[in-house]
Amino acid sequence: MIPLKDDLPTRTTPVVTIGLIAVNIVVFFYEISLGPAAEEFIFAFGAIPANLVRGLEGGAPSIVAASSVLTSMFLHGGLMHVAGNMLYLWIFGNNIEDVMGHVRFIFFYLICGVLAAYSHALTEPGSRVPMIGASGAVSGVLGAYLLLFPHAKVLTLVPIGFFIQIIRIPAVLVLGIWFLVQTVSGLFSGGQVGGIAWFAHIGGFIAGMALIYPFKKKQRKRRQEGWF
Repeated sequence: MIPLKDDLPTRTTPVVTIGLIAVNIVVFFYEISLGPAAEEFIFAFGAIPANLVRGLEGGAPSIVAASSVLTSMFLHGGLMHVAGNMLYLWIFGNNIEDVMGHVRFIFFYLICGVLAAYSHALTEPGSRVPMIGASGAVSGVLGAYLLLFPHAKVLTLVPIGFFIQIIRIPAVLVLGIWFLVQTVSGLFSGGQVGGIAWFAHIGGFIAGMALIYPFKKKQRKRRQEGWF
């Protein structure tokens, strides 16, 4: 299923969401401009699990290794990678920014990304393959959206046999199926397969669910009510 848009309006302009999308796109085109040197760039600024775990165990990772947890969130491995992440961020991020406010949303997004990176690192402690992408942080946004707006309708592309239908589906179903796919894939793949860090998605999603209420502003009446 590919979500296209939801039916929840926002009261404020999602300037942080727009800014994050813009930065990710600019960085991606910069990566492309590097040509063969892009691989070196990714190894320098991607989050390498072995380095992150070394720091947790009392080692002394370099400043670059420590900061890579943040820089890795703005790197992507291909057009579909960045396009998919930014699509999900645009559809679901604006409403989460709306209930948090701009500044809180920035910290929420980054913290979810950090927790997602360590979720992957702890499942692949010896890996030297850099983890890149906004997926972990965006997963946090999805987890928060699931709790706050489970009954929102999401316009979604759904393959049915040989045909593709565009239908409105409750967010709880769209995001619930998404999380189920990540969980099953992570458990049966053993972590990272085909370049996808499944446990980063899982960790980010759970982080978003755990952090949404401490970060959101005082509740105001909305057209869609969450579970809590």
